[in-house]
This record gives sequence, structure tokens and C-alpha cells, in this order.
Amino acid sequence: MNLRDLEYLVAVADHRHFGRAAEACFVSQPTLSTQLKKLETELGVELVERNPRQILLTDAGEQVVARARSILADVDDIRTIAQRAQDPEAATLRLGIFPTLAPYLLPHVVHPLHERFPRLELLLVEEKTEVVLHQLRHGQLDAGILALPLPSEHLDVEPLFTEDFLLAVPLDHRLAAEVGPVDASVLASEDVLLLEEGHCLRDQALEVCSLAGATERSGFRATSLETLRHMVAAGVGVTLLPALSVAPPVAPSPDVVLRRFRAPAPHRELALVRRATSAHAALLRGVADVIRASVGPAADRRGQVVARGASAAATTATDGVSGTSAAWNQRNAITPSG
Repeated sequence: MNLRDLEYLVAVADHRHFGRAAEACFVSQPTLSTQLKKLETELGVELVERNPRQILLTDAGEQVVARARSILADVDDIRTIAQRAQDPEAATLRLGIFPTLAPYLLPHVVHPLHERFPRLELLLVEEKTEVVLHQLRHGQLDAGILALPLPSEHLDVEPLFTEDFLLAVPLDHRLAAEVGPVDASVLASEDVLLLEEGHCLRDQALEVCSLAGATERSGFRATSLETLRHMVAAGVGVTLLPALSVAPPVAPSPDVVLRRFRAPAPHRELALVRRATSAHAALLRGVADVIRASVGPAADRRGQVVARGASAAATTATDGVSGTSAAWNQRNAITPSG
């Protein structure tokens, strides 16, 4: 038995297809099949149930794959320890982020991270929370940036920042003309547009709606925040948007008005999570420090990241740095929650 055989077996378990597993391992399909047969012969047990339509693991195969994942993760940690001994900041980090955060957080942190860790290779994976946790447990990711609380996990949690939710309403909505923050109770008479099942933001928004007595708009569930934004602009309903998703460099929508909530505003807590045994622990703490310094001071001020961005956009619109107009900023008058 060798490590390469275990890699082949895990690849088959992941892809449930010999051809795709071989491609993922950069070998030919006959080579992969032959090695798996040798492994089964050596162990004296069938690991893979082969049939024309579907590849399944036997009960023994499932157990061996689980142990193989753990062994391969440990081997990867050994390699990482050796690499860090040569240069602690020269590493490859696989970082998972969920879809309603990734495209809005990354513009704020990628450049600072590159400046602080110029020899760090950061491989970013955008997946839903449950997938990030699964890949983290099985060593396919080194860390994840997720919203708290998380299911009971044997993971180290490094708090990053707090991000407020804002109320997004159509331009002609009754709340669009009001001045100052609104109370969450205004949601009680609204049909709220939400994301589809599987997004942690959906669960967070449902909690806010439940507390406020709001109802979900029936017959519609979005796959992304951008879809929600377009539906609000079309007058279909209102929704909750995280502060970073409406902050520069995200372009504003002229048909959507953003309102802050009165304190305590609905919000989500973001954290960097990793395996407690990770060989990258010190490096990941440094990464967390950079993210906090880049985003935290603004986001922790209950969404001030948006207010600050809108103000900056108003002053730079004339020099081409931002396409945001002063009229848009005035109409959307994003004020701090009081």
C-alpha cells in the first residue's frame, strides 16, 4: 500500500467516476483502475462496487476512504511543516468562502494580503457553508471564512468582523422617502425576498423576519444577492442585503434605496475557521489580522463601511475613480444606525 493508491481511492470516492478521478490525479484511467485493483487484492476486500451506470463504495470502502482522507491530510501537514521551516510565509493556502460574502469581501482584502504576504499563494474556493465545512474536515481546505454560529465542530474560530444588514426597497416604496434609520418592525407588513435553501444568509434573514413578523415572498427564491437586488429594483418586494454587498466597488442601483436599521441592527458575525491541528495556524492568524485591519474597523461600526464608501464616491465621482453620482448618494442617504 502506498499514498498514491490512497489518493486514487479518495478521487474515485469524490468523483464517482473512474475517468474523472484519473483526470484529477493526472494519470490514465487504466493506471488508476489497475492500482485500485492491486490495493483491493492487498487488503483482501472489495472497496469499490463497479457497475456500468454508477460507481459505489462498499461498506469497507467507505471506512477505508474516511481513514485515507485523514492520512492524506496528515501527510499534507507534514509537507507544510517542512515548507514552513524553510520559509514560514511561503505557502499555499486553500481558503473557502460562501457565495454571499466572497465577491464583496475579496476586493477589500486580496491586495492587502498580497502586500503583507508576497510569497503566499492563496487559492480561493467559493462554496456554500456546508460544503466549506465538509472540505475543511477532510483536508481539502486549510481554512474558511464563515458566518457564526457554526454547527458543533472541532475547529478553531478566529473572529473577524461584524457586518450589518441593510433594508433594500424599491425607489417608489413608502420607506424610500423616510429620513434616518428604520425599526426592524417595518418588516411586519412586507413581503421579503430571500435566497434559496442552502445559503446561510437565508437562515439569518429568516430569523430577522421571524422576529419582526415578516413573511417570505411566496413563489420566488433567488440564487444570488444580485438577483435579489434586481428583483427589488423591479418592485417585486424588499430584501436584506449585507453591508459589504452594497459598498464600493459594487456599483449602486439607481432603482434601489438602502435603509439602515436602528440599533441593535440585524447583523452577521464573520470568522476565520480552521482545523485545530492545522500546520498553518500561525500563518492563518496573520491572515485574520490583515482581514480585520482591512475590513473590520469599518464593518464593526454597524455598516459604516457603506456610509464611508458612499461619501468617498461622492467626492471622487468627478475624477473617474467611482461612477457613483452625488445624486444617487443624496437619494440613498445612508445614515449610521442610532
